[in-house]
Amino acid sequence: MKKGPEAGACPLAIPGNLVESNLDNNSSDGASAKEKDMLSSSGELENVQLKPNRETSRKKLCGYLNKLGIKGPIKTWKSRWFFYDENKCNLLYYRTAQDINPLGSIDLSNASFDCKVENGEGVFEIRTPSRVFTLKAISKQAMMYWLQQLQMRRWEFCNAQSRFPVGSSQLVNEPLAGRTNVVYNEDFLPPVKTPTEAVGLKAASLPAPQTSTALQNISLKHPWTEIQNTVYNICGSKQLWGNNGNVFNFSDFQEHPEDQDEQQKAELEAGLKEGIPEEGKVESRLNWVRKARWMNSGFLGLPEELSRERNPMDKVSVLQQQILTLTEEVKSQKELVKLLHKALEAAQQEKRVSNMYLTAAEDKDRLELVRHKVRQIADLTSRLEALEQEKKELEQTLTLRESHIQELKEHVQLLMEKNHAKQEVIMALTEQMARELSDPLQEANTITAETLYKQQEEIEHLKDDIDAYKTQNQFLNSEIHQVTRLWTRVAENEKALLMKCACLQARNCQMESKYLTVLRKLQEAVPDLPSSHAELVRNLIQEALQWDVKEEAEEGFNLNPVSEYDEYGFMTVPDYEVEDWKLLAKIQALEIKSNNLWRQEVVEKPLRDRWNGVGELSPTAELKSLIRSGIPVEHRQRVWRWIISRHCSHLPDHYQRLLRQSESTEHPACRQIELDLPRTLTNNKHFSSPTSQLIPKLRRVLLAFSWHNPTIGYCQGLNRLAAVALLVLEDEESAFWCLVHIVEKLMPADYYSDTLITSQVDQRVFKDFLSEKLPRLMAHFEQYRIDVSLITFNWFLVAFVDSLVSDILLRVWDAFLYEGTKVIFRYALAIFKYNEEEILRIHDSVEIYQYLRFFTRMITDGRKLMNIAFNDLNPFPMKLLRNRRSMHREELEAELCELEQIKAAYVKERAEQGPQDLKEFVSEEEDEI
Repeated sequence: MKKGPEAGACPLAIPGNLVESNLDNNSSDGASAKEKDMLSSSGELENVQLKPNRETSRKKLCGYLNKLGIKGPIKTWKSRWFFYDENKCNLLYYRTAQDINPLGSIDLSNASFDCKVENGEGVFEIRTPSRVFTLKAISKQAMMYWLQQLQMRRWEFCNAQSRFPVGSSQLVNEPLAGRTNVVYNEDFLPPVKTPTEAVGLKAASLPAPQTSTALQNISLKHPWTEIQNTVYNICGSKQLWGNNGNVFNFSDFQEHPEDQDEQQKAELEAGLKEGIPEEGKVESRLNWVRKARWMNSGFLGLPEELSRERNPMDKVSVLQQQILTLTEEVKSQKELVKLLHKALEAAQQEKRVSNMYLTAAEDKDRLELVRHKVRQIADLTSRLEALEQEKKELEQTLTLRESHIQELKEHVQLLMEKNHAKQEVIMALTEQMARELSDPLQEANTITAETLYKQQEEIEHLKDDIDAYKTQNQFLNSEIHQVTRLWTRVAENEKALLMKCACLQARNCQMESKYLTVLRKLQEAVPDLPSSHAELVRNLIQEALQWDVKEEAEEGFNLNPVSEYDEYGFMTVPDYEVEDWKLLAKIQALEIKSNNLWRQEVVEKPLRDRWNGVGELSPTAELKSLIRSGIPVEHRQRVWRWIISRHCSHLPDHYQRLLRQSESTEHPACRQIELDLPRTLTNNKHFSSPTSQLIPKLRRVLLAFSWHNPTIGYCQGLNRLAAVALLVLEDEESAFWCLVHIVEKLMPADYYSDTLITSQVDQRVFKDFLSEKLPRLMAHFEQYRIDVSLITFNWFLVAFVDSLVSDILLRVWDAFLYEGTKVIFRYALAIFKYNEEEILRIHDSVEIYQYLRFFTRMITDGRKLMNIAFNDLNPFPMKLLRNRRSMHREELEAELCELEQIKAAYVKERAEQGPQDLKEFVSEEEDEI
């Protein structure tokens, strides 16, 4: 049976364990002399010497304090014996210094301390995350001593706990280098002298402070602990006076072999096993040990106290004090016995009912007993409901009466104020009459003396208040400084651990990705494997596909889990319909997670700090570099709005006017828009369902643009551009102007016309750049007759929407909105450069086309892709891009003109040959008939 949270017995039962080690020499010498006399009086106690504490030079913090107990609306101060446990940084509290089990404990490792002058002298608070403990010392000095000592013990414990083991990683230990030897030398508060009358041995030897009633100081929340402590005290007193007839086994109250009492008893039991002492001698030794423990506890030390008192009257007063103490103790024990009797009667009643049930001869009798019990339960339930109803009614009545009492109090307060005002008027008139009747000079002297006396008293009170506030300020400064340092140390340790954990998780993701890549290679080679090996590979692949990233993240600690959707609603893992590509999706998910973990602290945090320092936006080289690196989610909407407002002048009510026009008149492109809405961003949860909230907004934006720009109207691809703008900007009108900015400002003319002539021109320009920047890859495409425009045409038309993963896509759009179409050329070349070696290893045209269909989705390292686009592909002048566009546009227009001429000639030729062909056709049919 456990007797307490830490110690099995109150530490004061062992002399020298919890008391101050620097007490008066006379007291310590006297105590040690008593121990020697007591242990030397019996030759059998040679092996039962009381061992000194392991830290004799270390002060033990203990003493009596008043603890504020709150039971509903009742608040009472209860005297408790407090003892600080250094092993767990807990402050244990007992009812008396002689109790064996604590009533509770206060965890100081995460606690803060506070003292307020308004609460009264000696009152301070210990604030833990779960509760606030209000304590009261006997004096201001004792309060400051307790606060200072608790601060020091908390600091030492946290300082010891914050150090890592020897085998910790260097990544974690590096931030802690040079901090473990910091000495707490800030003297906010000078050391407080130890109040020996309030803590230590002298405080333990004095009787516990008594309350007005016998039961007021008893803890009704811990009845079993009170019973154990009472039985322990009774057994101890019986052993002291030679009564060996104790009812309870004393050894049940000892648990911890670390205490000196337990070590002594262990030595006696060891001697008993060896067979050296006899049974009677062992019993006498135990009695002597208990007697020594009782004598050293300082409670009921009648022989010692009477021997010190020479005056018979002093002896009588000591005995009377002991009688009063025992009387109060007996009263409290009687109350506990009554409670136990009630519990015993209820248990006996339950036992009688159970015996009747067990002794019943037939099942009918047992059934009748059960029915009787059920009826009793139903009756008690109804009575309980009635009592609860009555309780509610009484509470309502009490509330009404309290409100009525409050009104009466207010009325009485008003009458008292009126009466006070009248009394002041009477006093003023009386003083005026007295001044008129008395000598004016004497009256002035009297008033001056009285006023001076009052002012002096007020000054003294103010000085006392100033001293108290100074002391409070010094302590609070010390507390704030220490808590801040502890918090800083914990934050640094946590950051180091998070970085280490992120590195380990990233490595783990890389290993899992490599494992899945190996499985994919084996999956491709399954037809060539033996049947047993092929079955094993299929099982491993099936097991890998069933693994869920989200469920794994919930089971353990995960810094950056790969959720199903990102901040804008895009799926983080593609949902491939082909079974062979599902394993590829798992590999992609792990690579995304690994990259996010690696760049979380190294790249993203410094970049976010730089963006947080950006105030008013203005076009500078630094802003351009920041936008190329990627805009954080919390800043992207603001930056996009700023970019759009620089190039597009928002006309007031223009968007609303276009919406009214689209409602009144149906646009020719309305049907095509309705067909494209369900096919817009199917990998985004905000557009995947026809009932999504953004679908109506997207419809209104596209209809408004079709009326705004009748030349283009609507072109397939505009729906994806508007959808991305809606996701980021969240506002319909802002998304509309973003679409206007892309189509009319960034893209060249005729990019979204019926002929898409400028789009075709850009494909030819891109092939030129591909031949210059990546000649090996272009030669590889020409060798296997691969037309890259079949893949890249859609990239340019919708700015990589539905081609790149969402994180990289939005980074591309950040730079695209700020710099223009040159960014699309840079990233298109960077994508082929990123996967150049993989493509060169494929030597089949069909496999190359299959790889180009999804290879953009396999790009997960956006930072690497950005470096290729803006660093490796330099120089990339805009003037060269314009010249190439002009050249290829002329060539394309000439080709289109030639095609139109050929088409016209063909149509003319068909028109001339049409009637003759028809006659020949009819004559052939007639011949068949």
